[in-house]
Amino acid sequence: MSVNKVILLGHVGKDPEVRYLDKDVAVANFTLATTERAITLANGTQVPERTEWHNIVAWRGLATIAEKYIKKGTQIYVEGKIQTRSYEKDGIKRYTTDIVAENITLLGKKPDSTEAPASVVQAPTADLQVPPPGSDDLPF
Repeated sequence: MSVNKVILLGHVGKDPEVRYLDKDVAVANFTLATTERAITLANGTQVPERTEWHNIVAWRGLATIAEKYIKKGTQIYVEGKIQTRSYEKDGIKRYTTDIVAENITLLGKKPDSTEAPASVVQAPTADLQVPPPGSDDLPF
């Protein structure tokens, strides 16, 4: 048995870039920042604030929602899985790690509104069965 599950809560670093592939399959890419606060340990050692950047990939319906509602600075909750892929640039094989979103919850207030609704978006099960292009290049 194995588990590949990621849960992130952070702020979007840039507006999603959405592309439409064959048969109008939408894919959105954006970054998400998660920040650990600075702390002072019991012995007086100060640990500075640390921000980690994550590449988020959303497919089909999630990509459409991202295109409409997610903007730079939006706070979101993401559930998904880690996926590593490789590509070649300048003759050098490189690897990148993405978070493939399965659920996205929009947090915070709507723009120009005092209400603070949270909307949950879940990827349909059928979406999860279709691997993204190029996913057959496993790094091991």
